[in-house]
Amino acid sequence: MDGLRLGFALSGSFCTIDRVLLEMQNLVDAGARITPILSFNTAAIDTRFGTADQLHQRLESITGSKPLKTLVEVEPIGPRALFDILVVAPCTGSTLGRLANGISDTPVTLAVKSHLRRCMPVVLGVATNDALGASMRNIALLKNTKHIFFVPLRQDNPVDKPNSLVADFALLGKTIEAARDGIQIQPLFL
Repeated sequence: MDGLRLGFALSGSFCTIDRVLLEMQNLVDAGARITPILSFNTAAIDTRFGTADQLHQRLESITGSKPLKTLVEVEPIGPRALFDILVVAPCTGSTLGRLANGISDTPVTLAVKSHLRRCMPVVLGVATNDALGASMRNIALLKNTKHIFFVPLRQDNPVDKPNSLVADFALLGKTIEAARDGIQIQPLFL
């Protein structure tokens, strides 16, 4: 990971952010240079998992960079070739839907669109309660999209949330390394 330039977008699923930040720290410790990107909601909403200000501070502490939070800030990602790989983790069902349908109306989805214009890898770490329901079609569409790679997924609570899937964020680093070589790590569903 030494010197790898990563855009790292967070799009919600607030209950998984602590796990994602742990992996972000591991990537920084391995030498990655990370620029955080936040969806409108992730940048602004206070939840039982912490405040937006606390998240901004944690991200800046881990990465040494202020999060990008606006459409204007993320638009130059592709034209200026800012990143080697763009990670979206957690990637919510709403973000999956926007990406699958070419809608780029949030900082996260516009960052992906801008990055993909250079045919560079995008890694999605999905966390959504409807992955085995309404969002499955979007996962399938994106699985068949060039330059899109998934962190392997598993059911996080099959009894109480039978349609929910969450990426195994501990596999984020391996997914990034494989995506750099154009490979989707397997198995996709754990």
